[in-house]
Amino acid sequence: MKNLDLFSNTGAAAIKESAPLAERMRPQNISEYVGQPHLLGDACLLRRAIEEDKLFSMIFWGPPGSGKTTLARILANETKSKFVSFSAVLSGVKEIRAVIDEARQLHNEKNKKTVLFVDEIHRFNKAQQDAFLPHVESGLITLIGATTENPSFEVIAPLLSRTRVLILKPFSEEELITIVKRALKDEQKGLGKYYVRMDEDALRYVVCLSDGDARNALNNLEAVVSMVQNLPENERNVTLEFTREALQKKALLYDKDGEEHYNLISAFHKSLRGSDPDAALYWLGRMLLAGEDPLYIARRMIRFASEDVGMADPQALIVCMAAQQAYHFIGLPEGELALAQAAVYLATSPKSNSLYTALGSIKEEISQSGYLPVPLHIRNAPTKLMKEFDYGKGYKYAHDYQDSYVAQDYLPEKIGQKLFYQPKGTGFEKIIKDRIDAWKKGKKSGDD
Repeated sequence: MKNLDLFSNTGAAAIKESAPLAERMRPQNISEYVGQPHLLGDACLLRRAIEEDKLFSMIFWGPPGSGKTTLARILANETKSKFVSFSAVLSGVKEIRAVIDEARQLHNEKNKKTVLFVDEIHRFNKAQQDAFLPHVESGLITLIGATTENPSFEVIAPLLSRTRVLILKPFSEEELITIVKRALKDEQKGLGKYYVRMDEDALRYVVCLSDGDARNALNNLEAVVSMVQNLPENERNVTLEFTREALQKKALLYDKDGEEHYNLISAFHKSLRGSDPDAALYWLGRMLLAGEDPLYIARRMIRFASEDVGMADPQALIVCMAAQQAYHFIGLPEGELALAQAAVYLATSPKSNSLYTALGSIKEEISQSGYLPVPLHIRNAPTKLMKEFDYGKGYKYAHDYQDSYVAQDYLPEKIGQKLFYQPKGTGFEKIIKDRIDAWKKGKKSGDD
């Protein structure tokens, strides 16, 4: 079988000087690792498993640059098991079967375990993930998967039930400061041989741009140092101003197909619902700067206008439709102002989910009572035969009565007087509620 082990040469001596700084600075053991104290602190779950050589099947779930692959490499160095790794992007069921065959042979001949690391496990389809199940369950292999996606959506339930999901958090600012300072001083693997001096605020700026991603932080550091490393030694002092100019613009953390996409739109939606225009504008700006499709944002605001504002301010839907049309008409960057206007309007509008609740209640009623016949008195009667069958008989034409209202039943008899839409009495819905209450009062007195 072709060797798929990505970690067979993980020692510092094997790392080429031409490799990126983030690759050269990967910790080789637990003592070098920074971060994830909830997993690797004294007496914590993963540290005990490594120290006692009692690894269990697990899935590392965390954002890019949170140390998933690094932890796998540490396991490769410290476990007594055979460690095999491949990427879900490049491998399939055929490669999985080859690994299983080799693991079985190793177990039978040497009673040795196999640890299988699968990078980007979320990219495996159901059939590929199914191929692991019996061997994880039997203990033939210890599976370690890594993913940036929510495992509850991307990993099949049977596999989830046989593994433990370990969440890797983004590195804190202080943890990243430790990492970049170590890289700046390390003369063997890092940048220490260049004797570059960085102001503290410049280091923090590098860290700030990384969004908790150690790889980004080290890449940014390497980019800055590369611009001064060939200057005379007495000129290799890096200031905040120089760092800002060197890195120019922050690349915001965003994956339009990943979880962060849903996190940001959720934050935007909840800020609108919470009537916080400042937060709404902030999350709107985050999405726009990250490259989100502005028309997607417009569509979400249009839904919000009906779902969370509703009849409390019927103008909200009109404003959002106008914003969508305005953006479509003038494009970027001017069109962003129309979206911002709609966002502020929604955030500061009175809120009501009465329409959303009413529609849900109606769907539930229909699912329970079925398709009930239309009452005869409100049926259309365009023919003589229909009239003979009492279609339209007894119907009261509203415009023939005062204020164009007359008490009359419109729902199927089985449903009776059930209320679906119940206005909350905020904003314009207060007017609607007063009208409905007056009609109900008049209907009740008429019935009496």
